[in-house]
Amino acid sequence: MESMESKSLTTARRMRALEPSATLAMAARASAMTASGIDVIDLSVGEPDFPTPPHICRAAEEAIRAGKTKYTPAAGIPQLKKAVADDYGRRTGLAITPAQVVVSNGAKHALHNVFTAVLDEGDEVIVPTPYWVSYAELIKLTGAKPILLETRIEENFKLRPEALRAAITPRTRMLLLCSPSNPTGVVYTAAELGSLADVAIERDLAVVADEIYDQLVYDGRPSVSFPTLRPGLADRTVVVAGVSKTYSMTGWRIGWTIAPEPLSKAIGNLQSQETSNPCSISQHAAIAALTGPQECVAEMLQAFEKRRDLVAKRLRGMPGVRIPEIGGAFYAFFDIRESLQRMAARGIGTSMQWCETLLDKHHVALVAGSAFGAECFVRMSFAASEDKLTVGLDRIASYLDVG
Repeated sequence: MESMESKSLTTARRMRALEPSATLAMAARASAMTASGIDVIDLSVGEPDFPTPPHICRAAEEAIRAGKTKYTPAAGIPQLKKAVADDYGRRTGLAITPAQVVVSNGAKHALHNVFTAVLDEGDEVIVPTPYWVSYAELIKLTGAKPILLETRIEENFKLRPEALRAAITPRTRMLLLCSPSNPTGVVYTAAELGSLADVAIERDLAVVADEIYDQLVYDGRPSVSFPTLRPGLADRTVVVAGVSKTYSMTGWRIGWTIAPEPLSKAIGNLQSQETSNPCSISQHAAIAALTGPQECVAEMLQAFEKRRDLVAKRLRGMPGVRIPEIGGAFYAFFDIRESLQRMAARGIGTSMQWCETLLDKHHVALVAGSAFGAECFVRMSFAASEDKLTVGLDRIASYLDVG
């Protein structure tokens, strides 16, 4: 008797268009090579190499001993929501209430919540490229459409107000911004963000400001939060942030949104059906991060800035390589166009092929620019020790010389 192929478990159409995370895929490949005994310098993932500060870990241990291991309110415990509101207000001068805060399972989950709660089928979201790999996929899952708006390295990959205005259509619902930027490390000035805010107000756009790197800003630059730029801008803006990058707490999975209270209530309702609460222990650790000593943040920032200087100097000294001004975060996003032209005869014609060959032959893991909407570029994380960075840069230089 012939077997009949069941259609009951075929994937939904929305899943067929979903791309896996290129960053995590490259990290997994590098990890597998390392496990097999190969000396791989993995500069693919944006994860601080520092341990989580001890006082934060102690707060988690104390929470466990105190029995804080049960369900919490879906949108986060009141003490953490207050800590987020107080910390944001102290740093930005914009007063918010705990009711405007929803604590989620990392900033990625927070972004998913915002898109799901705000976007309808057919809505358009303007996303400047290069963009973080998950933005477009999370938007597509809602039935909305990401409008990928190209920016240029000659302009430090910054979206200009005239380009934003020209991209707006009757379906445009939202603008998504990330400063400091993943993957470029670029930081917008207050004036540059203000000019974009004027367009958003003029054309009645919602804005999602991904500020997960807001405390990793170099050279004494101010950290500018988008809704502080114009009166009333907070009524149309959602800030997404978390503890992952600032406090080296990537695995603790605590992020949040700061939004107008009615939207925050809707996001909280959504999360109550999706995941219930974020990890109870991690929430108590996050309180310690926000309310405890901040010297650890300054120490990590100083180390990252020193690494930025090392990486920028070395990359700028390599023939044909161009990078924008790295003002924050911990990424170098550099141009490999000349290298690709030289390597074309060897069948290396895309940034993905370039990165795969670099990993296979020279054992350095980077992420292809195509994953960020910018072919002919690659992203290098400098959230690694100076020794590892030096070895990795030496290998990259050798690779470029071979080409």
